[in-house]
Amino acid sequence: MFVRLLMLQRYRLMALSVLVTTLLATGSASAQSVLILGDSISAAYGMEKTQGWVHLFQQRLMPHCSNSRVINASVSGETSAGGKSRLPELLGQHSPDIVVIELGGNDGLRGLSPIAMRRNLESMISLTRESGAKPVLLGMRIPPNYGPQYTRLFEQQFQLVAEQMNVPLMPFFLDGILEHGGFQQDGIHPSVEAQPLLLRNAESVLGPILPDCYAGNSATAEADDHV
Repeated sequence: MFVRLLMLQRYRLMALSVLVTTLLATGSASAQSVLILGDSISAAYGMEKTQGWVHLFQQRLMPHCSNSRVINASVSGETSAGGKSRLPELLGQHSPDIVVIELGGNDGLRGLSPIAMRRNLESMISLTRESGAKPVLLGMRIPPNYGPQYTRLFEQQFQLVAEQMNVPLMPFFLDGILEHGGFQQDGIHPSVEAQPLLLRNAESVLGPILPDCYAGNSATAEADDHV
């Protein structure tokens, strides 16, 4: 009788160990760290950090993916060259699973070479993949007053990068903002009210590679009600 009880206790302990191991493995698989490498649009320029789309994304991620984290490494005024120079250190410091590249807008506003911008984006994508992370690209357009040739060449670079390097691309991160009047007084930076729409745009490419615990995919339609 004693032997049977001992064996039963050992069996229960083994079963509990297997269950704990499975739960830990599941939690680890669900955990994701997302690095946002962007400019003023992702740095919540002109508003509190807690009002920006990156913080809204973090708020939506954390309750359902408690082991996940969002690192916002966005800097106002950042160019693609600046992001390229900062990325290696960020990858080494944070070891992210996903890197969202939201850069290029300042290259265009400063009239910098679109070809050089494309090469910088390609370098960042390569660095991201070499680190074991998945890259995501948020594209940008510039005002038409820069001339049709330059604006067209600028916009084409994002599509070329996405096609040649097989990267998820949101072609125009500010899509829908103008129609909703969601800009600040400078006419360049999205307003507080537009941040949920920016989140929805980001989720269109982020959603498919986020873990199942992320609740954003089913809630993106709510963004329209806030703009």
